[in-house]
Amino acid sequence: MQLDLNLLTALDALLEEGSVAGAAARLHVTAPAMSRSLGRIRKATGDQILVRTGRSMVPTTRALAMRAQVHALVQQAHHLMSAQRELDLAGLERVFTVRWHDALIAACGTALITTVHRVAPGVRLRLPAESGTDTPELRRGEVDLESSSSRPALPDIRHRLVGRDRLVVAVRPGHPLTDGPLSLQRYAAAEHLTVSRRGRLHDQIDDALTTRGTERRVIAAGPTSAFALQLALGTDLVVTLPDAVTRAARDQLGLVTLPLPLPLPDVPLYLLWHQRYDDDRAHAWLRETAAETAGALFEPPTSLSTAPHHPEPGP
Repeated sequence: MQLDLNLLTALDALLEEGSVAGAAARLHVTAPAMSRSLGRIRKATGDQILVRTGRSMVPTTRALAMRAQVHALVQQAHHLMSAQRELDLAGLERVFTVRWHDALIAACGTALITTVHRVAPGVRLRLPAESGTDTPELRRGEVDLESSSSRPALPDIRHRLVGRDRLVVAVRPGHPLTDGPLSLQRYAAAEHLTVSRRGRLHDQIDDALTTRGTERRVIAAGPTSAFALQLALGTDLVVTLPDAVTRAARDQLGLVTLPLPLPLPDVPLYLLWHQRYDDDRAHAWLRETAAETAGALFEPPTSLSTAPHHPEPGP
């Protein structure tokens, strides 16, 4: 038997109103249409459901027994279909996987977790480390929100620009580069460390130096910004990385920040998600919370640096 779920709604109205006319008015249909629905319900259940007594109708014994269950089923169906329009953050139970760059996690991961737990205590966050290779977790639904410095190439991956970061140079206190202005020649002559989850010893800085007829010596590649900053603190290695997302970590270590003597575009920060979540109210709330939390990093610091600022070309 093929069940028409609309009959449940009609049955619920008939049992609540106790009349065909009342149920018709409640569901905004005509009385003949409701009479036809009652006929189909009687055929499907094998019960009269409502029987006439004088000028009124009363429910049968079976109808009385099923009334509460029918009403509950209809309410559950309405809740299921309207869940995307009614978001109860206080009662939300869900696990989100947020995969961000390690520097971004270090800079605002605590703030994100604190905010999410305060507003939606039933929500739990997974913050896994970035993979060493490009993987399709967003498309497979294994990652809900991801950070990136570039816009996605795939049409089903959405993106939102959170802010733009400039590159700065970080060295230990007393480093030779802190003695006097940092020229391009002095910068290139130093020994450098790159930050690359793939272990790359070459990046956009090397490309820019090559166009200016010079090159730097990169002696190591570190997997995370945290590792690179620790290494810079204990050696004469120079590390070049985004300013806003590493500012707190540099300050905590007491590193010296110098302007990069090389005009390069700013580094954008994007949040990425799959299009399946476009109409997901809970996911939209997470995206907004994450964007506000990460965006706070790009607010002007209390003391402005004199490093040059080079905006990224437009799209």
